[in-house]
Amino acid sequence: MENEKLLAKNLFDYSRTIAKPLLETVDYPWEALPKISEFIIELGKTLDPEIYEQREENVWVAKSAKVFDSAYLGGPLIICEDAEVRQCAFIRGNAIVGKGAVVGNSTELKNSILFDGVQTPHYNYIGDSILGYKSHTGAGVITSNLKSDKSLVTVLCDGEKVDTNVKKFGAMLGDHVEVGCNSVLNPGSVIGRNTNIYPLSFVRGYVPENSIYKRLGEVAEKLE
Repeated sequence: MENEKLLAKNLFDYSRTIAKPLLETVDYPWEALPKISEFIIELGKTLDPEIYEQREENVWVAKSAKVFDSAYLGGPLIICEDAEVRQCAFIRGNAIVGKGAVVGNSTELKNSILFDGVQTPHYNYIGDSILGYKSHTGAGVITSNLKSDKSLVTVLCDGEKVDTNVKKFGAMLGDHVEVGCNSVLNPGSVIGRNTNIYPLSFVRGYVPENSIYKRLGEVAEKLE
């Protein structure tokens, strides 16, 4: 039986990412993670050369994007229009950086999709994750993508463990999620739309949409 809260269509507005065709093929967002590399390679071949330049094999960068010289760009990779990749950013490959998105100084990114308008601006690690439209990670936020015992990741939702059948899985942030500074999103974290995570938080499992996560076991509903 499907868990409606965890479905990709209930976390993301697909119109806000170049990865829409990929996400439309999956039910749960983590099912897209093993497919990112191949998707980028095939999509890259179709990108308009008037808008994108191919800098090296399987690396496409929009001409309007701002990429600092000290940034490392590993493929497969697509950096979309008006994105910004700042000093010493380390993009290890299998990544999509959406329109107007920011990959900040010393931020590391791998096997992830950043929707349009996403900001990961300061000292972040984003691995095996999908960040929805205009989501934001404060300074020092980490997506921990591998369990210490290397077992397959599960998502805890309403007391039930949902199998993902993937070994590496950081976080799925719905549209307009705000994550406070120096928080750790543990393997299998899924944050619903329009939710705020307090700074210095330790997050695991599903956090409902339209809520405020204060600490483990204390989640308040946002008031209108």
